[in-house]
Amino acid sequence: MPNIVVKIDSTVATPEKIEKIADRLIEQKNLGNNIVAVVPPLENLEDRLLQFSQILSDNSSEREQHALNSLNTQVASNLLAISLIKKGVKAISLNGWQAGIEVAKSNQNVLIAGISHEHIIEHLSNDEIVIVAGSQGVDKNRNILEMGEGGPETTAVAIGAAINAEHVEILTVQDGIYTADPRVVKQARKLKQITYDEMLELANLGASYIHPRAVELAKIVEIPIVVRSSTENIEGTMIKGEVDMERNLIVRGVAYEADIIRLTVGYDSYEQSSLADIFTTLAEHKIDVDIIVQAVIDGVKPTVSFSIAKEDFAEAIKVLEKNKTVLGFSFADFEVGLAKVSIVGAGMVSNPGVAARMFDRLRNEKILVKMVSTSEIKVSVVVPQDEMVRAANVLHDEFNLMEVIA
Repeated sequence: MPNIVVKIDSTVATPEKIEKIADRLIEQKNLGNNIVAVVPPLENLEDRLLQFSQILSDNSSEREQHALNSLNTQVASNLLAISLIKKGVKAISLNGWQAGIEVAKSNQNVLIAGISHEHIIEHLSNDEIVIVAGSQGVDKNRNILEMGEGGPETTAVAIGAAINAEHVEILTVQDGIYTADPRVVKQARKLKQITYDEMLELANLGASYIHPRAVELAKIVEIPIVVRSSTENIEGTMIKGEVDMERNLIVRGVAYEADIIRLTVGYDSYEQSSLADIFTTLAEHKIDVDIIVQAVIDGVKPTVSFSIAKEDFAEAIKVLEKNKTVLGFSFADFEVGLAKVSIVGAGMVSNPGVAARMFDRLRNEKILVKMVSTSEIKVSVVVPQDEMVRAANVLHDEFNLMEVIA
């Protein structure tokens, strides 16, 4: 029987929702599949545990905090297994270490180092649905570590690769991946397929269907991902290496991100400026920089502008001011009230002129473009935030994305 890994979304929050997810897994099992389900944390339990921890100590050890956080997913896996067994299906819940998930720290991140999958295979061979507590594993010292944001999806992909799964299913509140956020772009349409690279760009640009680290791992191990509804049993969107272009669309998605801030740093002379120094300093303080524009013109003091997220603004200003003498800049300025709007599509590689078409449409709509960033399959522009929604809609229209057939 083919193996399928299903990553459950936050619908395990109530007994009623757990029952529905159990029925969904039983349907998959009855189709002749071996099922491994990966569950996320129970958010309501997480809040209570955090509250208890803070009452006992405002400076608990990192090791114990990781172990405490891992309990959320363990409880979720236990409850789902209980529901399945009640319905007459063989099932077993596994913590991260029981599932053979090995993790390691890298630059303060917890990453999957490997999976000893024999225990999972053993239970599948026993005709059991295996429920794995996502986003956790053990390090070489047998400490339990929690992976943080994107951990459950990444766990599902890693298990899928380890057990040679046919594909990994990601259950979400939406029924697939759309050409744009349908809450903002009313003409958005569901895609049947999308490439890893396109999905990775959309995920990094703010699309919330799936975490970028899970897409990146799926691309490396070459395992397809299907994004589907957690409540409706309908066809979703497949993420894979290459897709059949739907009506030869060059652009296949529009994404946006609000609350962008542009910082501009100026120097008295080019000799005093060092992009390496300024961006190394910001990186050391965990400040992510996105779009970068440098201006070096004869007779004009050189400047470098870059965009950052709103939540990094205060820390970025603090770091720049503290290191002003070392970095050698003469002034720093900023602009708020900005947003980033992007178009994504693998077809851009072989179709020149896409960026020009994008800029022309924005110009005709009198939407001011303040910064630009490009890659082989993406063009991003920074625009006034009050124009973000309109920009997303006109670009969706410009590239005929409403013609996609779900």
